[in-house]
Amino acid sequence: MQNAQILNISSYKFVGLPDCHALRDVLLLRAQALGLKGTVLLAEEGINLFLAGPAEAVRAWVAELRSDARFADLAPKESWSESTPFKKLLVKVKPEIIRMNLPAIRPDALPRAPALPATTLARWLEQGHDDDGRPLALLDTRNAFEIDYGTFSGAIDWRINKFSEFPAAAAAHRGELMGKTVVSFCTGGIRCEKAALYLQEQGLDGPVYQLEGGILKYFEETGGAHYQGDCFVFDQREALAAGLEPSSQVQRPLSEAHRAKTAGTAAV
Repeated sequence: MQNAQILNISSYKFVGLPDCHALRDVLLLRAQALGLKGTVLLAEEGINLFLAGPAEAVRAWVAELRSDARFADLAPKESWSESTPFKKLLVKVKPEIIRMNLPAIRPDALPRAPALPATTLARWLEQGHDDDGRPLALLDTRNAFEIDYGTFSGAIDWRINKFSEFPAAAAAHRGELMGKTVVSFCTGGIRCEKAALYLQEQGLDGPVYQLEGGILKYFEETGGAHYQGDCFVFDQREALAAGLEPSSQVQRPLSEAHRAKTAGTAAV
């Protein structure tokens, strides 16, 4: 993008953080000192973040975060904008970094569900099945209003209004997933990581994957093949096109009230 000087990053990691309250103070002071804006959520199960600012400042904050061995492998997704898409800086401690209301689903304490690379998904979608010939069930784990901005062709949409509704929806629609290879996906990976773990416990008769890095990583690595529309993001850019630039053709703009509610909310 021409004149795009603001670096936007998003990332998450499920990792045990028993010191999340003390860590909150450290990360807040660092971000304030560097003039960053956005949202960082912390919980005992991990970290979830969206931050923006001049590239040097953003990367300095990430470098300091990585000096903690628990975050050494953190690899934020990057995009650019002409202005900062957040009005303020929030660093909060929450019960969960993404709310599912199922305490037993703790990705930091359970084996991770298999992650499917973006390029593999693109190939499977092109051929119409996985490498074993099984049909795909491409499951969108996002909220209904997000899906209305864009999703993969043929994706399953259960019209949930919040992620805590996902377990009940999965139980009600379990039959749709039987006999298929399930690939759960979301914006950046955090919701589909919990969703995949939950689905593994539901006795499905096929493999369950999460899309590695979510839609944003898929855009980065494939250019958006087999995806229709834009990807909603929780900041003032509202939606990103497949090139990771703010969309110039947002088809379903948010109301001002909804925009105010979602801007600055880190839901990767």
